[in-house]
Amino acid sequence: MARLLKWLSWTMGIACVAIGATHMATGMDSVPGASSAGPTVDSLVRFFSATFLGYGLAWIWVARQSPIPSKAVRWLAGVFFLGGVSRLLSWGVQGRPQWFQLVLLAIELVLPAIYFWLSTADERHHATSPRATDKPIPVSPPTR
Repeated sequence: MARLLKWLSWTMGIACVAIGATHMATGMDSVPGASSAGPTVDSLVRFFSATFLGYGLAWIWVARQSPIPSKAVRWLAGVFFLGGVSRLLSWGVQGRPQWFQLVLLAIELVLPAIYFWLSTADERHHATSPRATDKPIPVSPPTR
C-alpha cells in the first residue's frame, strides 16, 4: 500500500504540473469544449493554471518525503475533492458540461477517497519496518 501511495502521489504531481503548464501556455485552447471567451476569461484560466501547477509541485514534494506525511495527503486530497464539488456546483448553476469535464468530475470525486484510504500507508510501513540503524552491527573476532 505504501508503494501505491507513493506512485499515486508522484503521478498526481506530474499530471497536475503538466496540466497546469499546458493551460498556462495555451489558455482557453486547452479547455475541451470551450470556445474563446475573451481576454478576461483567458487571463483567469492562465492564472488558475499557475495555481494548479503549484498544487502539482506540492504533490511531488509529498511524494519525496519519507515517510509520506498522511496529513499532507489528506489536505491535498481534500482540495482535489473540493474541485469536484465546485464542478458539481457549476453543473447545477450553468448546466451539463462537455463530456470530458464529466470524466474529470468523476475522478475528482473518487480519487480523494482512495488517497484518504491510503494516507497513512507509508507512515505505517515505516513504523513497522526495521531501519538500517536498528540492525545489529556484526562483530568479527579479533585477528592476531
